[in-house]
Amino acid sequence: MFEKVLIANRGEIALRLHRACREMGIRTVAVHSTADTDAMHVRLADESVCIGPPPAMESYLNMPSILAAAEITGSEGIHPGYGFLSENADFANIVEEHGYTFIGPSAEHIRTMGDKITAKQTVRELGIPVVPGSDGAVNDADEARALADDIGYPVLIKAASGGGGRGMKLVRQAAEFETALAAAKTESKAAFNDDAVYIEKYLERPRHIEVQVIGDGTGKVVHLGERDCSLQRNNQKVLEEAPSPALNDAARKKIGQTVVDALSRINYTSLGTVEFLYEDGEFYFIEMNTRLQVEHPITEAITGIDLVREQIRIAAGAPLSFSQEDIRFSGHAIECRVNAEHPTTFVPSPGIVGDFHAPGGLGVRVDSALYAGYRIPPNYDSLIAKLVVHGSNRNDCLMRLNRALGEFVVGGIEVNIPLHEQMIQQQDFIDGDYHIHWLEEFLGRHN
Repeated sequence: MFEKVLIANRGEIALRLHRACREMGIRTVAVHSTADTDAMHVRLADESVCIGPPPAMESYLNMPSILAAAEITGSEGIHPGYGFLSENADFANIVEEHGYTFIGPSAEHIRTMGDKITAKQTVRELGIPVVPGSDGAVNDADEARALADDIGYPVLIKAASGGGGRGMKLVRQAAEFETALAAAKTESKAAFNDDAVYIEKYLERPRHIEVQVIGDGTGKVVHLGERDCSLQRNNQKVLEEAPSPALNDAARKKIGQTVVDALSRINYTSLGTVEFLYEDGEFYFIEMNTRLQVEHPITEAITGIDLVREQIRIAAGAPLSFSQEDIRFSGHAIECRVNAEHPTTFVPSPGIVGDFHAPGGLGVRVDSALYAGYRIPPNYDSLIAKLVVHGSNRNDCLMRLNRALGEFVVGGIEVNIPLHEQMIQQQDFIDGDYHIHWLEEFLGRHN
């Protein structure tokens, strides 16, 4: 097992990684920008190293500075968390080449699944269903137009090298196609320095269902059920729940086994999440995240498995400590992403935290690095906390979530807690009857 791990991240996920290491008897090193000198993970880590000024490119994305910090502290493993360098295959390679262990999937798997076109081709060969669309990047406008006509409108034009809705354009009729194609390529080039795009069929009202997997590199892969991440704004997840209210046991077992069979064939290592659109009883692959997910706590809640601990064990060379037959799903869990932003305009709200009170009680977990007096910097993502609630069934979970949201106090800044309170009162949500466009339609009616 590792003696010391460097945490190459910030905020709540850095604190989550620190806690897992501490419980395993592993010393931690926190790296931080000058904006995060007073951050909670920096205060609690055994050692800390400042790696640059606030801009992420000069600190949390600065590979030489991170490696230098690992060298001067004698770290053995480097955990990237999520975001930043977590899905950077070059970083994973460089970490290993310098004699450290990258706590995550192999660089090969990160690279394969990081390019959406290559990922789509790979999973199709492995037997995972995909959304009808182009086999690869389309560069010729006439070819792209002919393909869209063949697939049938509406279609999506999507960036091959990225996510988060950037470089993505919805085209509902042929007359809009050429303008949308040019816009998608320009946006993709600006965001990812790559204007490659591909085309796929647009599903009108699908669910966003993702399957959590973990493998130890020997061909042994286990799935830990699914999460429903359909409540999104601008293609960014806002609330997730597990299990999905849209699936029955047969569908759950089928898609879980399909993913396990596929990833076992490539000896997948570490945590991974395979994401699908689900409509009319059919699953369609959209992408794979080769990292720890923001929403991993709801899987931990219904399985009782510490995913971060298991990820660290595997990186240290240990085999999976459980088999598929050992997995037992218990109850229902929901995660609300609490962001430092106005609840209706969504304008970011950095600043100094005033009063802070996290809800508690049975089945309530808050992952956050906030404390009263902490200054939230304007340089990074607005996610400041995750409220995770677990109940014996979905109804109990909803009742507990309603109570917990009412107790949550974050003063001094704007937060989106009122949006969550409003959203979970809607009958569609209570009934579990929603899709990936539901939240934006709801906001359009109420804002």
